[in-house]
Amino acid sequence: MEKTWRWFGEGDKITLPMLRQIGVEGIVTSLHDVANGEVWSPEKINDLKNHIAGHGLYWSVVESLPVSEAIKYGGEDTDRLIANYIQSLVNLGEAGIKTVCYNFMPVIDWVRTDLEHPGADGTSSLFFDRIRFAYFDCFILEREGAEEDYTEEEMSGVYELSKTITQREKDALIDTIIVKTQGFINGNIKEGDKNPVAIFKNLLSLYRGIGRNALRENMKYFLSQLMPVCEEYGINMCVHPDDPPYQMLGLPRIVTSAQDIDWILNAVNNSYNGLTFCAGSLSAGIHNNVPEMAKRFASRTRFVHLRSTDVLPNGNFIEAPHLEGRGHLIELVRIFEKENPSLPMRVDHGRLMLGDIGKGYNPGYSFYGRMYALAQMDGVIATVQDEIKRNINDKR
Repeated sequence: MEKTWRWFGEGDKITLPMLRQIGVEGIVTSLHDVANGEVWSPEKINDLKNHIAGHGLYWSVVESLPVSEAIKYGGEDTDRLIANYIQSLVNLGEAGIKTVCYNFMPVIDWVRTDLEHPGADGTSSLFFDRIRFAYFDCFILEREGAEEDYTEEEMSGVYELSKTITQREKDALIDTIIVKTQGFINGNIKEGDKNPVAIFKNLLSLYRGIGRNALRENMKYFLSQLMPVCEEYGINMCVHPDDPPYQMLGLPRIVTSAQDIDWILNAVNNSYNGLTFCAGSLSAGIHNNVPEMAKRFASRTRFVHLRSTDVLPNGNFIEAPHLEGRGHLIELVRIFEKENPSLPMRVDHGRLMLGDIGKGYNPGYSFYGRMYALAQMDGVIATVQDEIKRNINDKR
């Protein structure tokens, strides 16, 4: 597998020389300064590509070329925004960049309620607490009908929490759920925006009347328009699973399970319509058997995110160490090395450890935590590759 790393551009506190020293080969990045829906110009693409190459690395994967909300909910601006997206793909293809990771999650990207949940060993991890999230939904957003989405037991926990939660904790939930984990990803909401709750509620309102079937059809239309240029330039579009992989905030989510992925790959049955296999996102859903899904979709996988989660009995989940949890990453490496070798992979959502704390890294994107995970995965990959070579030699 090709060892890649998500890098957030020249303002990233983790520098390209640092990444080269720790064995990174390819860079996963985006044009973060270009507004959603605008065309990525050849000049900006080539400037970034050349900057990366100047440090002995290469731009391996685009993550992400964001899909504008109007494309997802089918707004009147859809065709113009798709045309801009296609032009960006043309410009990437002409620059030789052939893998594009994207998601089709309405409004909100990956969701956590705690960015520094302490572990027994002194490290901290991203964490999702169902009761705190339900409190955010019911009492901060005050979403109509929200209580119907939670069990009686969960709502009992929400009411108990409402008696003790402080204003500081409420502000932290807002900052965590709709500012810190969203701004650097999709740009809908960013640090410094006034009244992020109002902005967020307005975004939610755009999806009134949009259910799973409507969102699926909008995605099918989007992908069908892209495939001709993908075929011309050899560009792989690889959808990222929803994180977590279930419905939230009354919004439809359509990349949550093996059945969902089957639908997407068959709805536009083209080899350039592929998958980003994120073991962390998929493993956060107890309905997903991650190794079985890896076997099932290996041939259509174009990019791999190696991380893992533990789901607790109450439905909460936490980022697991990379050699543990429901992601079964060792088995995943075996599957992909046998079925679809040389895929770009990146470790994801490393723990905060050692000198990571207080450095201002984007949530989930620590340096030492990810470096440690990369070393673990590098060892696993080398071991699996040696196993495969030995099996080949034994058969001769």
